[in-house]
Amino acid sequence: MDDTLSPLYKSWLALRSGIFFAGYAGITVFFSLTGMLFLWYLPFRVRGRYFVMGNQLIVWLLRVVCGVRTKVIGSLPEQGPYVALSKHQSQWETFYLQWYLFPVTTVLKKELLSIPFFGWALRLMNAIGIDRSNPRAALRQTMEQGCDRLSRGYSVLIFPEGTRVKHGEVGKYARSGAGMAIKAEVPIVALAHNAGKCWPAKSLLIRPGTVTLSISPPFDSRGRDVKELNNDVAQWIEHQCQQIG
Repeated sequence: MDDTLSPLYKSWLALRSGIFFAGYAGITVFFSLTGMLFLWYLPFRVRGRYFVMGNQLIVWLLRVVCGVRTKVIGSLPEQGPYVALSKHQSQWETFYLQWYLFPVTTVLKKELLSIPFFGWALRLMNAIGIDRSNPRAALRQTMEQGCDRLSRGYSVLIFPEGTRVKHGEVGKYARSGAGMAIKAEVPIVALAHNAGKCWPAKSLLIRPGTVTLSISPPFDSRGRDVKELNNDVAQWIEHQCQQIG
């Protein structure tokens, strides 16, 4: 958070952010409990659609309470599935993209699946929880389960930087998403955004503004080299992040 902001304005942001997080928690608990009690036995496309309604409510609450709007540049492929590789700056993309890309499976660290309510909902959303302390096993699990989801018609969302980075910074892009796309013979859709500008990584203060999400044309993975494809995607994302600002 900018230290040049006045104490009064920071207090105002803290109040608005606190109201948002209270509503965020309430929505998460409600949809997790009702989903587990009544929808756990239904097909993923049915129960998943219910859970992403909660994500839509969170996006609405973020706009109404904190003044964070969303602008989308580009469009998703008319037909899937595909591997979506996204910049990771904030909590914003973790719930917005699950709604916007649905039906989609998200690759994330397995510790998140143990968080009460939030993690329970992720399990019912067919999330792939990996152990980042064991990179070799994590890569194998990502490839196997990711390709399985793709074969069933679900797209796969991966944050190749692995962890959230500050707005304006660049993390190391893992190659698992590119490798998965090549193996499954599906395209890659790259996603660039500036969510960290409004909702910084590891911050509880949310600033008003517009999150711009830029969607790439599909990257054809057929016959591509993993390293080369991954570099092309990473360069596109970082270039777009610079353009977005």
